[in-house]
Amino acid sequence: MMSNPSILTLNAGSSSLKFALYVGDAADGPGIRGQVDRIGDAAAIELRFGDAAPRRDAVAAPDHTAALAAALGLIEARHGRLSPDAVGHRIVHGGPSHAGPAVLNDTVIAGLEALVPFAPLHQPHNLSGVQAARRAFPAALQVACFDTSFHRAQPMLNKLFALPYAYYERGICRYGFHGLSYDHIASVLSTAFPEVAGGRVIVAHLGNGASMCAIANGQSVASSMGFSALEGLPMGTRCGQIDPGVILYLMREEGLDADEISDLLYKRSGLLGLSGMSNDMRTLQTSADPAAKMAIAYFVARIQRETGALAASMQGLDAFVFTAGIGEHAAALRAAVCDGLGWLGLTVDATRNAAHAQRISPENGRCPVFVIPTDEEGVIARKTRAMLAKAGR
Repeated sequence: MMSNPSILTLNAGSSSLKFALYVGDAADGPGIRGQVDRIGDAAAIELRFGDAAPRRDAVAAPDHTAALAAALGLIEARHGRLSPDAVGHRIVHGGPSHAGPAVLNDTVIAGLEALVPFAPLHQPHNLSGVQAARRAFPAALQVACFDTSFHRAQPMLNKLFALPYAYYERGICRYGFHGLSYDHIASVLSTAFPEVAGGRVIVAHLGNGASMCAIANGQSVASSMGFSALEGLPMGTRCGQIDPGVILYLMREEGLDADEISDLLYKRSGLLGLSGMSNDMRTLQTSADPAAKMAIAYFVARIQRETGALAASMQGLDAFVFTAGIGEHAAALRAAVCDGLGWLGLTVDATRNAAHAQRISPENGRCPVFVIPTDEEGVIARKTRAMLAKAGR
């Protein structure tokens, strides 16, 4: 086993590619991190070396292969030729078979390609990142880290739909997502707040994609997301919870086909659909438009409702954590969420909340409330390093 392995992490989204380079212990953090966003006609790359200020430039990146090439070109111009020992990939859907990371060979990749219909917005882009990395680094160990793995040990009753059981046997069940983020939060709690980590915790991963998870004694018990990344909370452009009868109505009465419904639910709904202006919480919070205020109020109400359901799944609540872009930065939204959950013991100290402190509840609050930044890339690096050691490389 090499003593100082280098690990490149890739997190390929629908129009973005996040990356980080770790040398040695992943716990030390990445030496380089960045992202290419708006892949297509108006791509830009942001690159950060250590603690230096990020550099942002326009870049030609019509697809994920070009985005990776652009990122590597900038890194190598500053860092020298890259030859990572392993590349760790965020893969949104691992299906029922993957309860942990997996080495990406042709057989595993073929199985993940079969899951594209389960996660059509994410899986194809995740896999395009895999293929680009395999071409760029043929000697590196390629490792898949799944967003669904963290939830695989949930009780069966929390994974079932009330459909004929044969559908469950064919993989139609609740999977849960954002597992890499929840894995990181559980790890932070176990180290920094062990008295909380062993209890009943709800984590709210609030970003352009949003979900919540009930975690008891460090293990996922229930999640707001289910079969797909559409369910649960409203998101930037995704609808969240919806009556299946609405889908049938749109098909029968509005004449929408499967592709049109997919476009509506994944790309034109959520905060964007309700507000009619933006999927960006920052834009909505600074707007005086009543539609923007309604979209935020709906988002808050659904978080509060989901909190009650997740607390019921654990028969109580000992701590609450906000994370991800909105959760980490939107102080007013955090206060609004907690204002409606006093019956569960959630209260916010206004000064701490405004300062984005790690603990935003009063010291004598019945249920501690935390703000903990997520680090999916760090989790990917840690898991990939373990797979590298297991492979004896």
